[in-house]
Amino acid sequence: MPTPHNSAEKGDIAETVLMPGDPQRAKFAAKNFLENAQLVNSVRGTLAYTGLYKGKPVSIMASGMGMPSIGIYSYELYKYYDVKNIIRIGSAGAISDKLHLRDIVIASACATNSNFAAQYRLPGIPAAAADFGLLRQTYDTALKLGKKVHVGTIFSSDTFYDDSNSLAEWKKMGVLAVEMESYALYLTASRLDRKALCICTISDCPFTGEECTADERETTFGDMIELALESKY
Repeated sequence: MPTPHNSAEKGDIAETVLMPGDPQRAKFAAKNFLENAQLVNSVRGTLAYTGLYKGKPVSIMASGMGMPSIGIYSYELYKYYDVKNIIRIGSAGAISDKLHLRDIVIASACATNSNFAAQYRLPGIPAAAADFGLLRQTYDTALKLGKKVHVGTIFSSDTFYDDSNSLAEWKKMGVLAVEMESYALYLTASRLDRKALCICTISDCPFTGEECTADERETTFGDMIELALESKY
């Protein structure tokens, strides 16, 4: 079953995949949260592991940066590996003043500046929304664990360095945070009749200049990882 981007065989990847952008975060999560984690893919440095969490098979696979990258990996996981649920566990920049470093955001929907949806040749611009069942399950789990989460719309951007200062305009629309992958993940899941959810940890605050280091982004987002695993999709 290997694809050009994934050397795992069919059956090597669980029905639920947690998907950080960073391969090192995938490695950290697998090592610290899964039992008997096995490396099942390393093509192009995109690490994927499968192991057990409290007896249930779970895979953790990196997506890389940006919508084209997660679009490829999520499509292949859904289409060729029979994955049912992809839970993005990513980092995001705070847009809302309500958010602070390491706060957790659950994306109910995504706005975007991307042209990713053009491939579908729709007579309009499609909305990108989370699977409600996954969202509700995650939110209920957060309440049980006593974890504070923020639920709302995020902005998936094709640009990291933004000359137009557009985040100030998205802030006026009540958007919570900015990242670079979830719009493509949500549309891919919709197109293939699968389920997706984005959970992000705030890693930086563009309006204040606060930010986590690269090492902190890899190793201090445990609350988000625990929330995804405890939600038992």
